[in-house]
Amino acid sequence: MNTKLHFSSANKGESHRDKWETPREIFHQLDAEFNFTLDAAAEESTALCEKFFSEKSDALKQDWGGETVYCNPPYSKLKAFSEKAKMEADKGATVVMLVPARTDTKAFHENLAGGEVRFIKGRLKFMQNGKSQAPAPFPSMVCVLGPNTKPNMKTVTKDNL
Repeated sequence: MNTKLHFSSANKGESHRDKWETPREIFHQLDAEFNFTLDAAAEESTALCEKFFSEKSDALKQDWGGETVYCNPPYSKLKAFSEKAKMEADKGATVVMLVPARTDTKAFHENLAGGEVRFIKGRLKFMQNGKSQAPAPFPSMVCVLGPNTKPNMKTVTKDNL
């Protein structure tokens, strides 16, 4: 079986495997809707909000209370970030996550499917070092969790999230 195709746009090297920046147009659409106050998975050089948690400050150990959170988590830690997002949403935070559309996972069924799920048509072009990359080798979805969120699943386009 040829698995090269499945990982054709994967970043090489352990230190960079989770460093995929959100496409700016995707973030701006969501920010216009939600007015984010916290980027929960960022680096200082790529943070999308003035307030952010980096790998060093460890978002999983921080309180997200009272925040409207944007989170494009490291996908190798999707389950942990989805659990944290659900826990913080249950406490009153609004959490919007951009994640792979992996509907067969515990992260999806136990933590993300209970909110609003927007399946994005097509493949996103994530960024690295400020430059757009080839389309991702997986589909993406936006999951919204929080006190004013009703369970709902729909398909959207990249231009109309």
